[in-house]
Amino acid sequence: MRLWNRFFIMATGQLFSRTTQALFYNYKQLPIQRMLDFDFLCGRETPSVAGIINPGSEGFQKLFFGQEEIAIPVHSAIEAACAAHPTADVFINFASFRSAAASSMAALKQPTIRVVAIIAEGVPESDTKQLIAYARSNNKVVIGPATVGGIQAGAFKIGDTAGTIDNIIQCKLYRPGSVGFVSKSGGMSNELYNSIARVTDGIYEGIAIGGDVFPGSTLSDHVLRFNNIPQVKMMVVLGELGGRDEYSLVEALKQGKVSKPVVAWVSGTCARLFKSEVQFGHAGAKSGGELESAQAKNQALKDAGAVVPTSFEAFEASIKETFDKLVEEGKVTPVKEITPPPIPEDLSSAIKSGKVRAPTHIISTISDDRGEEPCYAGVPMSSIIEKGYGVGDVISLLWFKRSLPRYCTQFIEICIMLCADHGPCVSGAHNTIVTARAGKDLVSSLVSGLLTIGPRFGGAIDDAARYFKDAHDRGLTPYEFVESMKKKGIRVPGIGHRIKNRDNKDKRVELLQKFARTHFPSVKYMEYAVQVETYTLSKANNLVLNVDGAIGSLFLDLLAGSGMFTKQEIDEIVEIGYLNGLFVLARSIGLIGHTFDQKRLKQPLYRHPWEDVLYTK
Repeated sequence: MRLWNRFFIMATGQLFSRTTQALFYNYKQLPIQRMLDFDFLCGRETPSVAGIINPGSEGFQKLFFGQEEIAIPVHSAIEAACAAHPTADVFINFASFRSAAASSMAALKQPTIRVVAIIAEGVPESDTKQLIAYARSNNKVVIGPATVGGIQAGAFKIGDTAGTIDNIIQCKLYRPGSVGFVSKSGGMSNELYNSIARVTDGIYEGIAIGGDVFPGSTLSDHVLRFNNIPQVKMMVVLGELGGRDEYSLVEALKQGKVSKPVVAWVSGTCARLFKSEVQFGHAGAKSGGELESAQAKNQALKDAGAVVPTSFEAFEASIKETFDKLVEEGKVTPVKEITPPPIPEDLSSAIKSGKVRAPTHIISTISDDRGEEPCYAGVPMSSIIEKGYGVGDVISLLWFKRSLPRYCTQFIEICIMLCADHGPCVSGAHNTIVTARAGKDLVSSLVSGLLTIGPRFGGAIDDAARYFKDAHDRGLTPYEFVESMKKKGIRVPGIGHRIKNRDNKDKRVELLQKFARTHFPSVKYMEYAVQVETYTLSKANNLVLNVDGAIGSLFLDLLAGSGMFTKQEIDEIVEIGYLNGLFVLARSIGLIGHTFDQKRLKQPLYRHPWEDVLYTK
């Protein structure tokens, strides 16, 4: 049997309505939002997208339904989505050509699904044939592959069909017209929606069957459906050269199965101008002989009773002439025009177009990731690497928003190295070790150690800098400074050590002082701290300048001696807590090390020994 003698009535009438809901496979934000905007434009009460299927994901996706933000459920499997949304009978498949066939077949096998739209092009032909066979034997409809989808004006649309909201309004697709339209091309559908809206009362339903060699449904399938829909008064068909799909429509016309006017055009008449065989955009748009040429198809359609213009340019005029005749005969009552509601514009696009201004919620002055590469304080990442910057340079950019001299960044790096760890017995390390041995993760173990940093452990750098600076700048002698602190009941920050003393000073302090005397332009704050240490040692052997006091006083010398900070900036740096930040950064290295050490050693849960506890009433 010849292909063009065979046609199939896949459905007797309307596919969609104002209550139709779909399941959307493989989440794509823009086409879903366009569907929801169309819903709002048409005055639908419920969104047309009931659920989203995204393999491997579950939860919700936030989108807009008019001005209201809604949460659409996300399911990881087709079966689960169909069970959760039994009234959703359209499956919109945005999977790639590699997986479109399998997911479409899975959807067709669900009892709740009636229509499957396959957007991908390039689906293997053998897979497409299986989908078509299954759909027809189970009275289901496949639109595509390689389709943009379809639309019922004022009711429902698939994905990106008809393009932007502006185009939809211009084509009057927000309310039903009287024309049924079917095409192979999705792109040309948009053109024809526009043409039809200019010369008629608009589209009632439009379908793009797709440009692959084997479409899931044919031109004649949809024309026969339109013929059974009372609201459709005429049909417009746009075919193309290649294949023999149009001949099934020819047979339907000849057998009297179509009682309404059909205006048709088959594009590709220019193919005869080429000496060799021509392949147009679609896989199916390839002439394989005279019968598959546009000229032969147009002639066959005309002979069968369709209205066929002399050229594509005359297509619109033929549509107008046919519609006007129907109006004259009283078969079409012109649709009363309505004004659709305005679609709220997204904030991002409104800001971009200069229509609105909106306040920002976060201010950042230290880094910028909007360009081709991140920048630290205006310095591109590539420059940081090319110039051989170290960690100290990065800290100077991100903390102080400027490139400090090399001796300054070197000092920062020395502080980090010297403060990275101080053994397992200090409170921070102890907490981290206990937490790690409890089986907790790295972040939990690190944070448990960091939380011990404060006035009694590692957090005295800021206070040491603050008090040394105040005393030095007010011209207090070490005696006046220490005694005034004593009267207030405040220990001098940066002075005193549980282990170190006059005869066994902290080696870290000595290294820092040696570096500063060699490289810093001025060490006035450090020298003042040393004078304070001389006085406190006269009171007790362990009241030595500790590492907190050394770093605090030397950081004051770095800030003041570099000439790159104002007095106000120095006061602000000390007040905010920059210097304690240096200890937190440095000690994090050691705490992470202790965490890894305990896990590597596979140490069991820690329990403190009874003999180390004084039990008393």
